[in-house]
Amino acid sequence: MMDPSSGGGGGEGGGSSFLSAWVADASRRHQHLLDKATPHVRRRWAWLGVLALVYTVRVWIAQGFYIVSYALGIYLLNLFIAFLSPQVDPEIQEVVDGGPGPSLPTRSSDEFRPFVRRLPEFKFWYSITKAFCIAFVLTFFSVFDVPVFWPILLFYWFVLFTVTMKRQILHMIKYKYVPFTFGKQRYTKKKEVVSDDASLPSN
Repeated sequence: MMDPSSGGGGGEGGGSSFLSAWVADASRRHQHLLDKATPHVRRRWAWLGVLALVYTVRVWIAQGFYIVSYALGIYLLNLFIAFLSPQVDPEIQEVVDGGPGPSLPTRSSDEFRPFVRRLPEFKFWYSITKAFCIAFVLTFFSVFDVPVFWPILLFYWFVLFTVTMKRQILHMIKYKYVPFTFGKQRYTKKKEVVSDDASLPSN
């Protein structure tokens, strides 16, 4: 006679394997969509702008959830600073190496080194998108609608933004780096820097 417990275990195992297969398939589809969206930079940021507008309208209609918006603003500021920062902090590298940190080349004999971000553009966009989606969902739960005088939160955020950006700009000036690379650059004898995006000389 078949043990009833063995039959029940098989059914539970079948349900578990089905759920695991469904999660794996959903994860593959999600990753496939992300891979397809990677090269479409302008479209991705355009859709993010629409999402941000939808969230703003939602908060304006609800006339609340200012704590959620404040937390979202702090998180976006941290992402932006990581996006502007180099992957290897020159200040830390200077302490480790016991000398001046790496900087951009200033002579024609120097090798051009493109700026490598701590937070790449795609991860920057993806993190912001997820943050807006989570914040939008939270606006449907009244427990997160904490009464607060929103102008104070806005003032605090602007103060934090000003202080943080000032520190970041001073860091950029001190270690002579720019967080943007326009085209593929190379050095020649006539010009110190030549961009591949420049127009070709006429015949």
